[in-house]
Amino acid sequence: MKIIARDIPPRSVWALEQAGVHPLLARLYAARGVLGKDELDDGLARLLPPATLRGTQEAAVLLADAIRDSKRLCIVADYDCDGATACAVAVRGLRLLGAAHVSYLVPDRVIDGYGLTPPIAERVATTGADMLITVDNGIASVEGVAAAKARGLAVLVTDHHLPGPELPAADVLVNPNQPGCGFESKSIAGVGVMFYVLLALRAELRARGVFDAAPSAGLAQGAAAASALPQPKLDVLLPLVALGTVADVVKLDANNRRLVAQGLRRIRGGQMPVGLAALFKAAGRASAVATTFDFGFALGPRINAAGRLADMTLGIECLLTDDAGRADALARTLDGINRQRRDIEGDMRDQALRLAESLIDEGALPPPAISVFDAGFHEGVVGIVASRIKDRFHRPTFVFAASAADGKSHELKGSGRSIPGFHLRDALDLVAKRHPGVLLRFGGHAMAAGCTIAREHFDAFEQGMAQVAREWLAAAALTRQIETDGPLAREYMRVDLVDTLHREVWGQGFAPPTFSEEVEVISQRLVGEKHLALKLRHQGQPVDGMWFSHTEPLPSRVKLAFRLDADEWQGVRRVRFLVEGAEVD
Repeated sequence: MKIIARDIPPRSVWALEQAGVHPLLARLYAARGVLGKDELDDGLARLLPPATLRGTQEAAVLLADAIRDSKRLCIVADYDCDGATACAVAVRGLRLLGAAHVSYLVPDRVIDGYGLTPPIAERVATTGADMLITVDNGIASVEGVAAAKARGLAVLVTDHHLPGPELPAADVLVNPNQPGCGFESKSIAGVGVMFYVLLALRAELRARGVFDAAPSAGLAQGAAAASALPQPKLDVLLPLVALGTVADVVKLDANNRRLVAQGLRRIRGGQMPVGLAALFKAAGRASAVATTFDFGFALGPRINAAGRLADMTLGIECLLTDDAGRADALARTLDGINRQRRDIEGDMRDQALRLAESLIDEGALPPPAISVFDAGFHEGVVGIVASRIKDRFHRPTFVFAASAADGKSHELKGSGRSIPGFHLRDALDLVAKRHPGVLLRFGGHAMAAGCTIAREHFDAFEQGMAQVAREWLAAAALTRQIETDGPLAREYMRVDLVDTLHREVWGQGFAPPTFSEEVEVISQRLVGEKHLALKLRHQGQPVDGMWFSHTEPLPSRVKLAFRLDADEWQGVRRVRFLVEGAEVD
């Protein structure tokens, strides 16, 4: 492992400090590419205009007509947290904007697989729906959209995934990654795309005189204005948008950071759906001091667990209900499913690690890509386990399980996680071209992807993926690096600054502050048999440290990469280090 420091442009730091930004935050922001204070403005007025997202205007007209004609709308969601929050945003938002008939359907991960398939389209048609709306899926559902259209359904696809070679023949496509779309935030999550569609729909309804004009636009006069309804506030949906955005681990560009910041602000003020409040309670987190870490490591996993092991309807209903008692019961159920998920994951992780280690000859490096399969693996957890193996060996990793939807287990479903410099979906595409027939289905992003293969083709897949990685990844890319913000000045070792840092929006592409320098290890001991508790000396001052999920002892002096945290002992809060890595010669 190599610990390196980010470049910190001094002119950007100076500009931010001159604009009144705290010196520590100025240094952190500058290292993440922020050039001026205006980029830190998280006001709603600074969001990218909905009109720049291709398809939103057409979607608004399609939906406004459907609402006018009392059409029946059915949302087809995905079974992860982004899909669940996007579904909840769609249902809540459409109802706020006057839709009288809104239902939803979420595919089962095991039985149905991913996305809008022809059987799912058929199920939507049998409900009596007039329009099918996808959220967080659909851009690759060519056959599913065709099946829906054949049954007479209007189809609106809202998605953020990369399209395939052929676009579905939907009535309207809204996706920032479709050809010809100039929307700057290509990394917006599925829930964000749906939120933008609702913003465009509200504007369309306002233009039709259904709602009062926005205050800044002035109120129209005459009979149309007299009959117009008050304009609904869609900002009530921002807590859900924030949760889905962070949980989907999309890049937190400036627009996504604004969406997340706005959602966090409302959550901290107690303005959120009762289901979110219940999830905070079930997770033992305080919503008044909510952070992006709560989204990524507490709420998101509890919702995702429903899609992995049970039925994502539980997660969606928790986000949709306005009954506090029902929300509490659903949140407790989700918490129980997540505990079960952790148990399954632990067993699978241990077995996957043994399988991965068996691929490594004594004294040799791991292969350039790792693929493992065990008949006992649960397909709902393969993605999480792939992430753990990837973190351990710093290699692109696929973990496969027998498909429960295939009664004879002839098919394997795999989930992959990647490292910087290796585009996983492009790698799958190349394997498919080089080995025709091996990949039955595949899709995904640069850093995460999924595929289905025949069981007898596992060896061919493993070898094919390893060969692509061998060609694409230089030796330097196979050495894990931790980017840090360099040394931490002693004057910043304060609990109030820890709290300040936690209140900011950090995440994928806008990394949380991580510092690095050489420290003295005074003592170390194992906690719970899998965590390392440390007593350290940092710049002559004692400080506690924790290295979670790490058991190997450290030398007496070592260069650590660490994040700042605060713990409490006998009523006194103190700074502590959360270790991310160590550079050991």
